[in-house]
Amino acid sequence: MTMALDLLVKLVQTPKELEDAFFVRREVFVKEQGIPLPLEQDEYDEISQHIVAYHEGEPIAAGRVRLLDAHVAKVDRICVLPQFRRQQVGVRMMQKLEQYATRTDNDYDVHVIKIYAQIHAVPFYETQDYRITSPEFIDGGLPYRAMEKRFTT
Repeated sequence: MTMALDLLVKLVQTPKELEDAFFVRREVFVKEQGIPLPLEQDEYDEISQHIVAYHEGEPIAAGRVRLLDAHVAKVDRICVLPQFRRQQVGVRMMQKLEQYATRTDNDYDVHVIKIYAQIHAVPFYETQDYRITSPEFIDGGLPYRAMEKRFTT
């Protein structure tokens, strides 16, 4: 079993932290997966809460969450730099995003989180209790499945 990485997973609060999140997203989605930058950075960036994970002070993972309505949140743009995959970074990222989305100190009562998972990532999300809710579809040239997780209120 591998040692757990020393990680700091945090809500983005400064312009530098947001740039760190965008850096990880560009590395994974644009450079590695070939998604055009105008598709990767979109209008939802302005209305989402972003998170970023740091290892030894360097950004290694990113993601974002936004409300779709008072009861449903959407988590997307989850990514981990290749050399840090399969080391529980994605698990920690999802825990932080879910914790933020379902917190009780707001006017919302989120009990469903939706994601669009790239096909290769579906098994990971299944281990996090997400269930497939759609047939396969193509977005940005890549195959996805819609998935969701329900939380009890």
